[in-house]
Amino acid sequence: MRKWLGQLDRILRGDATQLPALREGRIDISGRGLSTVLLILAMVYGLCMGCFAMTRGTTDAWKQVFASTFKFPALFFLTLIVTFPSLYVFNALVGSRLTPISLGRLLTAAVGVMLAVLASFGTIVAFFSFTTTSYPFMVLLNVIACSVGGALGLKFLLQTLHRLTMAMIPPAPLPQPSAPPPLPSTDALPEAKLVSRPAKPGALDMPEGHVLGSNVKLIFRIWIIVFALVGAQMSWVLRPFIGNPAQPFSLFRPKGSNFFEAVFGVIRNLLGA
Repeated sequence: MRKWLGQLDRILRGDATQLPALREGRIDISGRGLSTVLLILAMVYGLCMGCFAMTRGTTDAWKQVFASTFKFPALFFLTLIVTFPSLYVFNALVGSRLTPISLGRLLTAAVGVMLAVLASFGTIVAFFSFTTTSYPFMVLLNVIACSVGGALGLKFLLQTLHRLTMAMIPPAPLPQPSAPPPLPSTDALPEAKLVSRPAKPGALDMPEGHVLGSNVKLIFRIWIIVFALVGAQMSWVLRPFIGNPAQPFSLFRPKGSNFFEAVFGVIRNLLGA
């Protein structure tokens, strides 16, 4: 387990997506071990989401906690399945050499960033779950937390895909060695100055001095919008995750409406409109 947690730490620090590994067409992580860590992180946040049901004081509150704990990992797993084919096609359009397995690892790493952020928000969500009785507030709080985690995870994915396009560019040839210039006299030497080494880019940073074409940016940004839309609607299909105190426990709700209309209604309810 410590080794798998170390892999997640390398992803968050950007060590697993550096250019040397990407030039070989691989992502330097273990998909199986990382998936186990992600399952645990998703269950932790799902558990924290379901804690709000405990404030109802009903005998079936534990059912909502149990259901949220296992439905939240399913939300990400199903979203990955639905969006992976489109990512592979978009990635091929820009000429990437990533195999489907490596691309799946990259997408898993991006979800790892999302779930690491969400798991860090879990204690905050649990705190408000036990200190407020406002269901609209809890819905909006979880939407904001998931939006922040999703934005950072997709930012990581976008920057890594950008690095992949740079990794496909062959490095410039090294200059031919020439005779060294004559050394100046010690009297003519200028005062020594400290030169700082460039910092290693993080997981959300682009290497300095690299610019991508507008078509590459457009293709990947379109896919990010697709991923966000699918993830949002998937959460609506698998609801409830929090548990409305005004309704009895149900593992799933009827289809009806959509995610965005429901969130707009929650905001209006919260503001008293």
